[in-house]
Amino acid sequence: MEDRPRTISTTSSTYTVSFSSTARGYDKAFLKTLPGLLMIAEIVLGLLVWILIASTEYFSVSAFGWVMFVAVFYWVLTVFFLIFYITMAYTKIPQVPWTTVGLSFNASATLMYLLASIVDAISIKQAQEGTHNYNSWVASTIFAFIVTLCYCGNAYLSFQTWKSRDQGP
Repeated sequence: MEDRPRTISTTSSTYTVSFSSTARGYDKAFLKTLPGLLMIAEIVLGLLVWILIASTEYFSVSAFGWVMFVAVFYWVLTVFFLIFYITMAYTKIPQVPWTTVGLSFNASATLMYLLASIVDAISIKQAQEGTHNYNSWVASTIFAFIVTLCYCGNAYLSFQTWKSRDQGP
């Protein structure tokens, strides 16, 4: 497809529309910002949390079902939001208060991951020390607490953005 302007004439007005074959709706610079870096960390470390638990006999301890739910649920949503921010899809829906949505998401993820991390840590004693289950569950607990800190950092940044937009110029 050619990148040349096309003129559209009607009886009331004339305007020029430029069609381009290149995608311009991507914000790759977002990945270099602190919120973008935190989201990448949340995705990578969150993936480790649920892989480490899923690779064990977690079904024998019902509490790990909760940890898996939180880890997978927020992992999927974080991937969705990362794609949403990179593609700048939020600009297509200006009616939604995206700063409030981001704050709510990050605050809820912080709280839920904190609870899941505590449940994860308490449930470790169900396995014998030195076994595969034990080692994986200890590692998943450490990563879960680190992911909690990442979401907490993103919640703080979202709060700062929300607060500055709420007060206006």
